Parts: sequence; C-alpha cells; structure tokens
Amino acid sequence: MFIIYGGLFFILFGRLLFIQVTGEAEGKVLASMAEAKYARESLLPANRGEIIDRNSELIASDTLSYRLVAVLDESLSERTRETHHVDNPEKAAEVLSTYLPLDKNELVNKLTRSPEDIKEGKNKQVEFGKAGRDINHDVVLAIKEEKLPGILFIEEKKRFYPNGIFASHLIGFASREEDENHKVSTVGKMGLEATYNKALTGTDGKVEFQSDKWGFTLPKTEKAVTAAQDGYDIKLTIDKTIQNFVEDAMSEIEKEYSPKSMMAIVVNPKTGAIVAMSQRPTFDPTTREGLTSNWLNEAVENTIEPGSTMKIFTLAAAIEEGKWDPNAYFKSGQYTLYDKTIRDVNKSGWGTISFLEGFQRSSNVLMAYLLERVGDKRVMEYMEDFGFGQKTGIDLPKEAPGILLNKYPAERLTTAYGQGSTVTPIQMIQAITAIANDGVMMRPFVIDEIKNPNTGKIIEKREPEEKESPISKETAQKVREVLASTITSENGTGRRFALDGYTLGGKTGTAEIPNGYGGYLRGGTNYLYSFIGMAPIEEPELITYVTVQQPQLKEGEYAADPVAKLFKSITESSLKYMNIVPEGEEPIEAPLIDGFTGQEVEKAKTELKSLGYSPVIIGESGKVQVQYPEKGTQPGQGSVVLLKTEGKITLPDFTGWSKKMLLSFKMLSGLDIRIVGDGYVTEQSLSVGTSGNPNEPIVIQLRHPSDIHKPEELAEEESIVGG
Repeated sequence: MFIIYGGLFFILFGRLLFIQVTGEAEGKVLASMAEAKYARESLLPANRGEIIDRNSELIASDTLSYRLVAVLDESLSERTRETHHVDNPEKAAEVLSTYLPLDKNELVNKLTRSPEDIKEGKNKQVEFGKAGRDINHDVVLAIKEEKLPGILFIEEKKRFYPNGIFASHLIGFASREEDENHKVSTVGKMGLEATYNKALTGTDGKVEFQSDKWGFTLPKTEKAVTAAQDGYDIKLTIDKTIQNFVEDAMSEIEKEYSPKSMMAIVVNPKTGAIVAMSQRPTFDPTTREGLTSNWLNEAVENTIEPGSTMKIFTLAAAIEEGKWDPNAYFKSGQYTLYDKTIRDVNKSGWGTISFLEGFQRSSNVLMAYLLERVGDKRVMEYMEDFGFGQKTGIDLPKEAPGILLNKYPAERLTTAYGQGSTVTPIQMIQAITAIANDGVMMRPFVIDEIKNPNTGKIIEKREPEEKESPISKETAQKVREVLASTITSENGTGRRFALDGYTLGGKTGTAEIPNGYGGYLRGGTNYLYSFIGMAPIEEPELITYVTVQQPQLKEGEYAADPVAKLFKSITESSLKYMNIVPEGEEPIEAPLIDGFTGQEVEKAKTELKSLGYSPVIIGESGKVQVQYPEKGTQPGQGSVVLLKTEGKITLPDFTGWSKKMLLSFKMLSGLDIRIVGDGYVTEQSLSVGTSGNPNEPIVIQLRHPSDIHKPEELAEEESIVGG
C-alpha cells in the first residue's frame, strides 16, 4: 500500500510540476482557458459628432436613450441573496404593458422560457424589438420603481434634433441600425447626416477586465482601457436665428395658402455663406413625421424653369456690353422670331414704352430687343459665365447641373426671360452674388469647419471662394439701380415686396410648370411664383430667394401676395437681427468697454452706467474678479455687462436677455439655470432679487422675436385655439 500510494503521490507531484513549468494540460494552455472563462469586455460607446450652427448653437447631437432587456436565466439567481432573473412573468408583463406598446399576453410569452429552451440553454435573455428601444429616462425611472427582478436597461445613444422642423432636407437624419454582426450603431440616412456619415461616426472604446460568472470584477485584476474617439463635429454657415425666421414664415404661408411646394434660401452675398435654407413639404427629423417619398434637397438637387428672375442676367449682359439704354423705346405686347411669337403678360401690351419701364413691368418682349442688340449667342455666353448649365460646386451632394437650351434662336430667346432652360435655385444664388457683391461672384457653401473634438484640431476649414465673374463693379451697381426701381416705380412688379425701413432691389418671377407630357400646366395658379431680392440695395448684406408653387388664393388676392409675405417676413426679421439700421435712423456708436478687473465693483458700476451700459453684479461687493464682455469690446448701447465679485448672488431681471448673455451669466454664477426655447428671455421661474442657490434649478423661458412682437389680435387668436 505504501508503495502504491507513494507512487501515486509522485505521479501527481510530477504532473503538477509539469503543468507549472509548461502551463499546459491535456495539450491546452491553461492561461488561455482561464482568459476565455473569465475575460470580459465592456464597450465604451463613442458619440456621433455634433452638427452646430455658425454660432455653435446645437442642431444635431447624440442623447441618452435606453434599451430594455429581460434576463430569464434562472441559474444566475442560484446561491445569491437577490433574484437576478424574471421570476414572475405574469407580474412583469402586467407592469411592462402599461409602459410599452405591447400586449400583456405577448409579454408573458416573451418572458417565459419553455422546458426545451431550458434544456437546450436558449433564450437566456430577451429583447423587445422596436418597442423596447429608445425608451426615455422618465419611463426608465418609473419601471425601476416597480423593482422587477431581471429587468435591465442598457444605455444607448439616440440622435437628437432639438429644433424640430429645421432645415430638415439639408440636415437629414440618422437612425439606429443593426449590422450583420448584430452591432447596433447610428447611421446617417439622408442629408448632411448621410453625406458626412463617415466623419460624424466615432470609434467605440472598450474596457477589458476579468470577472466571475455573475459579471463582478475579480479582485487584484487590472483593467485595460481603450478610450472612445468621438466623431467629428461639423459647424455650418447656417444661422439658427435666421433659419428659424425662415421656418416660422414658411409655416405661416403653408397654413394660409396650402401651396404644393415652397423653397427659401438666405445667403451672405459677400462670402457666399448660406445662412438659411428650407423647403415645404418638410418633416421632423426626430420622428420622421411628414417625410414623404421626396428626399431631395430642392435647392440643390432639383431643377426649375426660373421665369422672369432670369431677366436680371440678360439685363446684366446688355449693360456689360454697353447695349442698355434705359431711355430707348420699343413696342410692347408681342414679338415674332421666325415662326415663334412671344407675348408679354399683358398680351395687348402697354404701347410703346422705354426699356426701363419694360424691365419694371417684366416685359418678355424687351428681352427679345436686348438679344437683338447684344446678340443671342453672346447672351448665352454670359449665361454660361454666370454658372448656369453647370454645377456650382457647393459642398452638398447630388447637385444637378440644369440645362441651357442653346441650339436654336427660339431657345435662346425663351432662355433670356426664364423659360425652357432649367436651373437650380443654388445656381440663381451664385449668379446673383455677382450683382449684389459689386461684380464679384461667390461660390455658395454651407460647411464652415469640421473639427476633431477629441483633440480640438480643425480638420477642414472652408473659406469664401471667388469665381470668375462676367460683369464689372459698374455693371453690378447699374443692375442694382434697375432692380431697385422695380420696387419703387409705380409700374414695378415688385411694389408688394417693399420693406419697412430698408431699401430693396429684386425681381419677381412667374414660371410655367411642366406637366410631364411635353407641355405645361395651364390656368388658375398653376405656376411657380418667385422673388429674388437683396437689401439694403446700396450695399447688400443678404440675398433672399423664395419660391411658392400653386398657392390656394382667397378671393381678391394676387399670386404675388404669398410670395411677398414670405419674402418680407424673412428679410425684415433677418436685417433687424443683423443690427442693420433702418433707413432714416442714425446708428448710435457705443463706447469701448474698459477693463474693470481688480477695481471696486461700485466704481465700475458707476462708470458703466455713465457710458450707457447696464451693469449686472454677480455677487455682493468687493473687487471685480471677472467681467463680460471683456475689455476693448463694443456691444450695443444699453447692453448688459456682467461683473463677477464675491458673495451671495441675487437674481437680476433677465427679461430681454439674449441666450448668449444668459449662458455667460450661468457660467460666471455657477447657478443651475435651465434654458427653454430660443431667442430672448420672456419669463423666469424665480423672481428678481431672489438669492440664487446652486442646488435649486432656475427655469428661463426664451421666445423668438417674431413671436414676441406678434400683433395683439394674432396672439389673442392663437390663445383661443391653443396655438
């Protein structure tokens, strides 16, 4: 027995020594087996890049959502004090059915494992498809209050569009998708979200660690962390405030006139930067409500016959060639070229009128006489040089080139007044910059910069780009003078578009709509009505181009009415927002702000008041620690200046403050200020003079200027209908 047991001991000892030296057992590496059994990996999800406006206001970002998971594996609850699986499917189903769009019986079936499942080790945990995804925080808290064992919530990223309907066909949308490896990620499906999907998509990180079978980290083990790399942020040239002016105006016109479609673009003519772009019908990118089969960004991807707005460029060609004489005369009404006769909108004409009056009245016949003077082929060369018939190169996908009909004289004639040939709205914008910008034509663009948020490095920065222009500064100025006369002259077709307090130049357009069978729609309002204008006309700061197709007019209304309302609402609000002083008013030059850091706050307060500013103290007394705006800046007369000191903070009257100033106060004070809305402050939850407590939230309500200054009768009407 001694020999037998002694032999077994030496065999066992030898085996242990072999395993210890080689690290192998039965041909398998033990370290690898342990790693496979205990190694775990936890995902660190990366954020998709943000899309922001020119002032860094949020347009699209990731937000937190939750996915519901039910654990059904009974073995996880063995030898534990707490239950880790769904032990009562009936109760869990009853609770979950009140929060999820699923029937209780359906939930009971999902939450119950069959004997076959248990035997084969299947369905240890289940999910609930679309109904169990994108659950908001309030619902999660409510379900957790029920303390249902085995019901877990996994944090996920969801794309968030805080502005609702907002340049939706430009921005597009991104949604969660599952690939063939069952990995769920956010993928851009339309617009900028799709075009720049690769740049916006981040790289997930991970935490590698060792744990027991319940997922608890084993003691004395190290974690290996690979940090997530967030996607690139994209800053647009879009100005959120002006974009909201556009959205509000279009929604009003859509409600009042029910047009088949609308489009609006606002651009800075000095740079070519698009500050607003929208269309109708549109949709909410968060819910996709309103999204139809039309996914085209109409301003870039769709072509139209522009109508009489094209006459601007025929006029520019004639002036540049020295063939324009505003005091020359022609017989209006109709003009025949070979076998083709064209007519003015007033088919009998206005008799013999001057070239200037002909343009003011938007005479088609005038264009024929200008082609005679300049030469129809030469005019077409100008059209090509203005960029028609070719892509502008804007930083958006699927741009359409349009078609310039240039084979026959009749085609060149109809092109001169905007029929037959097709253009994109963005081509019209590019060409009109040459008129507004003293003969310098600018390529339109919508991406300002692309930034890596992980390093702060600017990956790509767009600068304004000049394109070769066919006209001189002198020609541009003369064209603007003629365009201004279409607004101010009693004969002008643009009289309805006159702005309150600002000079304007522009051109109306009425274009026929192809019927799809080689002809055009006829009668009623079956036309595409448009207006392209610039203001102030002496030195334009912005260009606005709007189109309204087939509006439903009320009795006594004209087709120009919805177009004029749309244009004026957008342009007047934008000019005021840009602090462009209306005609007849003198700008008040505010003095530069001095530096007050280190000075006694009362002295700084007195000096600021004497300069016409409104000082607000963040604190009680003592010396100024921080001031905003900083030394050397020049805000407008009466602007708020923040002075940070020591001591208790009392709340000022925030009424009328901008969002930017409110965010500055929040940063300097450290108070929990929660901002609702955009624009300027109208309400605050805590009254003026209340002591601020960092642990007590303060809710501040902001509204757009267009809502704040809405006529009283309209505000009353909206309050009645719940608007």
